[in-house]
Amino acid sequence: MSAPIPSDASAHVAHSASDVRRVSTLLGILFGFAGMGSAAAALALAPMAEEYGISIGAAAWSISLYALMLGVGTAVYGRVADLVGTRYPMLVGLGLMVTGAMVAALAPTFAVHLAGRLLQGAGVAAVPTLGAAIVSARYQGEIRTAALLRMAATAAAVTSMGPLAGGIAVDTLGWRVAIALPILGVLMIPALWSAMEVGGTGARLDFLGAFLTALAAGGVVLLIQSPSTGVAVAIAGFGLVLFGVPAVALWVRKRPHGFLPIEVIRNPYVVRSAVAAAAVPASWFALLVGVPVVLLSHGWEPWQVGLTLVPSGLISLFLPRIVGPLMNRISSAQALMLSTSIAAGALLVAALGAGLASAPLLIVSVIGVTFAFGIGQPAMAAAVGAAVNEDVRGVALGVATLVFMVGGSVGAAIVGGLGSIIGIGEAIAVLTLLPVLGLIVVAPTRRT
Repeated sequence: MSAPIPSDASAHVAHSASDVRRVSTLLGILFGFAGMGSAAAALALAPMAEEYGISIGAAAWSISLYALMLGVGTAVYGRVADLVGTRYPMLVGLGLMVTGAMVAALAPTFAVHLAGRLLQGAGVAAVPTLGAAIVSARYQGEIRTAALLRMAATAAAVTSMGPLAGGIAVDTLGWRVAIALPILGVLMIPALWSAMEVGGTGARLDFLGAFLTALAAGGVVLLIQSPSTGVAVAIAGFGLVLFGVPAVALWVRKRPHGFLPIEVIRNPYVVRSAVAAAAVPASWFALLVGVPVVLLSHGWEPWQVGLTLVPSGLISLFLPRIVGPLMNRISSAQALMLSTSIAAGALLVAALGAGLASAPLLIVSVIGVTFAFGIGQPAMAAAVGAAVNEDVRGVALGVATLVFMVGGSVGAAIVGGLGSIIGIGEAIAVLTLLPVLGLIVVAPTRRT
């Protein structure tokens, strides 16, 4: 018979379990409201395009640029967290998010709207990186994995309600209110105040490295979306890639401990995990753009389109009970392989559903992508967190999340750019190549 557990130890265990649930759930809700910046905005594209007198493909820039700044900003916040901790960067980020959301919602022109969306994305970028950094610093081992899973599942559930909330807002209050919905996330801050206090290590922030990285990533997105926006955008994107990629490479050699630390970007587990995981938000953002376009074009109301994503939100709440035991039995790389495989299958179903204008197939595809996200995001965070030293964990998570969220921007750009040229279903089918590539990239690390 085992010895009885002392009462104080028992209380400590109960308190720890309660703390894990509370912090991870609150961070997930905050992350979910941040995700509404894209989820709710997807339902605002059609009325926004009509008001500004632009095409749906051009309006998709609102999501693509938002996702791009979200990706670039994550690495910046990761490095700032290494410098000063997590609390104040989170507050600054949320301040930028609120300001950007208000500018985008009240913008008199599409150019001003995009400026606001860039600012909003730059602010929201604080949430995923700093949230993962808080969890990684507070918890260890299986508890950390459980907390990451709960955070991702809660975020997916709240984000999946974004289209419904956005659709209701569009139908009743107008598309501008849908753009401003992420502001509600700031209500979580008082409850998270003590948990956000994670100290920094004194690392330096490399602004030039961040700027060059943003140029290179922005060039890629411009190139991908140029089919719907013209030759001038293609030339600009090509120029940014031609300048940005060599400039980043040269700067990394000169500043091996800068914005993209050479210790991190030469770590095969970090790079392969991030590239593979990037296919998941690419799939998610692609469906956020594609599904509403298909259903609205067949006479659906915005709130009805939002309802199609509710099942995926409900299912995501139960994902930790499935994914948690799974990730304790397999490696993070194997979890990423499973995630990319599910994403590829979901995209094929979505391509068929878009071609047939079948709501049931589209709903199934969104559920599949949600399940892939519930596995892929925590698997990437766990893989990266375990692959680097503590002094660069924040920037490693930031760089990985940069690649992760740039994948989302690429997904929205492919559907927004190619969808108006070859069709939404065909564009989604083309995007299937990304999760297949991710599967191939991460496969060599599967036994680690």
